Amino acid sequence: MNTPLKLTGGVIGFATLVFLLLNSPGCKPTTTKTAVTGDAASRVYVAPGTHDEFYNFVSGGFNGQLSVVGLPSGRTFRNIPVFSVDPESGYGYSEETKPMLMTTHGFIPWDDSHHPDLSQTNGMPDGRWVFINGNNTPRIAMIDLTTFRTHSMIEIPNSAGNHSSPFSTPNTEYVVASTRFSIPVGTEAERDVPINTYKENFKGSVSFVRPEADGKMSIAFQILTPPVNFDLARTGKGASDGWFFFSCYNTEKAYSLLEVNASQRDKDFIMAVNWKMAEQLVKEGRGKRVPGKHYSNWHNHKTHTVESTIYDDVLQLDYMEHPGLVYFMPCPKSPHGCDVDPTGEFIVGSGKLAALLPVFSFSKIQQAIANQDFEGDFAGIPVLKYESVLYGEVKKPGLGPLHTEFDAHGNAYTSFFVSSEIVKWNIKDLEVLDRVPTYYSIGHLCVPGGPNVKPYGKYVIAYNKITKDRYLPTGPELCHSAQLYSIDGDKMELLLDFPTVGEPHYAVACPAELLKDKSVKFYRIEENEHPWVAKGEKESGIERRGRNVHIKMTTIRSHFTPDNIEGIQLGDTVYFHVTNLEQDWDVPHGFAIKGAANAELLIMPGETATLKWIPTKVGVVPFYCTDFCSALHQEMQGYLRVSPRGSNVPLKAYTVSVDDEL
Repeated sequence: MNTPLKLTGGVIGFATLVFLLLNSPGCKPTTTKTAVTGDAASRVYVAPGTHDEFYNFVSGGFNGQLSVVGLPSGRTFRNIPVFSVDPESGYGYSEETKPMLMTTHGFIPWDDSHHPDLSQTNGMPDGRWVFINGNNTPRIAMIDLTTFRTHSMIEIPNSAGNHSSPFSTPNTEYVVASTRFSIPVGTEAERDVPINTYKENFKGSVSFVRPEADGKMSIAFQILTPPVNFDLARTGKGASDGWFFFSCYNTEKAYSLLEVNASQRDKDFIMAVNWKMAEQLVKEGRGKRVPGKHYSNWHNHKTHTVESTIYDDVLQLDYMEHPGLVYFMPCPKSPHGCDVDPTGEFIVGSGKLAALLPVFSFSKIQQAIANQDFEGDFAGIPVLKYESVLYGEVKKPGLGPLHTEFDAHGNAYTSFFVSSEIVKWNIKDLEVLDRVPTYYSIGHLCVPGGPNVKPYGKYVIAYNKITKDRYLPTGPELCHSAQLYSIDGDKMELLLDFPTVGEPHYAVACPAELLKDKSVKFYRIEENEHPWVAKGEKESGIERRGRNVHIKMTTIRSHFTPDNIEGIQLGDTVYFHVTNLEQDWDVPHGFAIKGAANAELLIMPGETATLKWIPTKVGVVPFYCTDFCSALHQEMQGYLRVSPRGSNVPLKAYTVSVDDEL
């Protein structure tokens, strides 16, 4: 098929476009000899016993997790379990963490995570939280940056494909999520409609989620939108504070073969939302509550247990009822990125099928709104004239622009997926300053502090989709790759390749000094309010409640109390409530029992965690510590006896001391 596609500057065929994109300069680097200069190794070397300069929080894509990477070393410190269960730590398997993954679809132990964003104060990272989206089952998670654990999670109703999420306002009043897939919403009858009535019955939505002081999250309000697909978003700042900007495509309102049918128009849109106006409308009671059942899950740090609140509806504003709330700006073509420079004056749109980069001016946007300088409307939303809001176009920057970040010197850095390169350009004069190849097919990129009012700069990191010949082969699945470039000088310089976990999309970075001294070392045992905590070995014990048996167990180097358990019967459900009595940094203990169908536990010092276990055979079953804790780690074990149903074996849990043995 050679379907004509209109691009600014001419019309070319779709197949011709693909051929040109795939065979363009920069797409196929021919050698790795020029990858680094002689001093690159010394510039990324972090000596033993010293620390990296930045934390880099990297989305895991289809693995549903969040990686913590040091820069400039490229070392992965850990993968934080977020949307996917984690057998290593017991996340999603322990009774305390299971509720974190509850949704209106039931227990969902996976997701597709794309975009992290750091909480902010005055437009700068404040070291409290990092947010990340669940794309598939619409959710936003909040990770506590003192514990590096998932602290809360909220489901987004009336949404599907939570891709354009979760982006924070300058003081984290809200994190914002918009739906990738427009869907029919409302009652069951309103949702059960023919797919070919897309134009009449489908709607998009933008949700403003409020993080509370204790880390809970709630949906403050939603804005109903026309049925387009939202891709990315960025908050206004400085001059544009109070506004939010969203890239959107499929303005054709297609519902089949979007590859062609959603690529017909010369321009799609950047949607501008006046969220301060929306906030005022809500205060005035102008919104209405609509069906929107959703879970809000929150980790109670006192009880070490996740609690859930289920809401049945959500407050919604219909754009048709509130003129001035939403505007569209034309943007070529099928835009992906939508990025705001540190001053808040310039908004960059990145059309995946465009051969230029448009830069919009916020002051011109405000003037065009005041003058009602519209070229018509789209589904009832005024469309501002392209020429009236345009600051200018970056000419011939590359092929397949996706995402732009900024340094502190008035420069922008844009990733180009098809031509596999990063292009540096000046915001004021729109001139290309430099370009470097990536290896290969870059998606997002990250400049430390690049989305903030004062970028930290120093590096730009490329997150690539394909590695080809960069690493040792590992079968048919290629690892994904990140590449670190210096931006200290006029020219970008490749310093380091490093593989990544899962499929990275976006990432954010902040100085290590902002976080490392706030890191929690252990949980204070005296503050543990878990209902089954044992704050000392004398508080351990066993209790039967019908067919459920609860065991209060302690761990300390290098034994369990109790470590002998009898009186368990087939048909019982056993709950091991394990408290780690250690109050020393870096002495976790593990717990696992033979035949467990879920996972192990990994219990931090001062913490209580619960493993649910259902015996399936009569006999004596061993349990043991799975995390190396001392020289006698191998001796840290115990036995549990399972008897037939109806047995008269008394229920008891005990530890035999040396004196008892003698």
